[in-house]
Amino acid sequence: MSLLGTIGRKTLDQLHSAVQVFAVLGSILLQARRPRHWPRTTRSVFARQLLFTGVEALPFVTLVALLAGVSVVAQAQVWLGRLGQSGMLGPVLIAVILREVAPLLVNVVIIGRSGTAIAVELANMHVFGEIRVLESQGLDPLLYLAMPRALAMALSVFCLTIWFTLAAFASGYACGILFGAGAADPMVFADAVLKGLRPADLGNLLAKTLLPGLFTAAICILEGLRARYSITEVPQAATRAVVRSIAALFILSAVVSVLTYV
Repeated sequence: MSLLGTIGRKTLDQLHSAVQVFAVLGSILLQARRPRHWPRTTRSVFARQLLFTGVEALPFVTLVALLAGVSVVAQAQVWLGRLGQSGMLGPVLIAVILREVAPLLVNVVIIGRSGTAIAVELANMHVFGEIRVLESQGLDPLLYLAMPRALAMALSVFCLTIWFTLAAFASGYACGILFGAGAADPMVFADAVLKGLRPADLGNLLAKTLLPGLFTAAICILEGLRARYSITEVPQAATRAVVRSIAALFILSAVVSVLTYV
């Protein structure tokens, strides 16, 4: 009974946390569609978060994308060479990079880089009483702290995933030419890529970028706000935020893939 009680308590805790995440996301999306909830302070936070999450992460995401494209082509070269199907390079890059690797890696980078920063920042603000100061000044913490960060993170993940895909395709094409696994004519490669695209790929890309970005922001915001009494709770909040964000990312990715392609 003690074991069953522990399992039940853990399950209820996880369900309670999931309900809180959905509640925060619902409030964010509801208020984001109202222009009066976008004052100058909120727009300023949104712009700074977009700069930090999207623009400043661009060099590292580009490096990862170039290496990912080379790695995929290097792994596929043996099969493409044996089968003599150089025209398969484009569809392989779509199946591996566009549908799975690009959204996953970009989200992991954003979780490690920006998710932890949000959790640590809000945890410090909560511990040192800065959130109470904002409330005393008439600023809604949900509007000022949560909404702009969540929307900026989702938009950044989407844009970075598009850039990641283009950079990975470019490095994969160049690597394919060196390995003899792709056509030298870029128009032939572009035609193979376009033929490999499916209408479902757009929905898959949107779902695997916007949803994890929103969920990551909500989880990191909640975990940061749970630090209340001591500065030692800040790293614990950051750790929980990263673990739960990555778990949510892989769950969402699996569910979207099944719903889209199965």
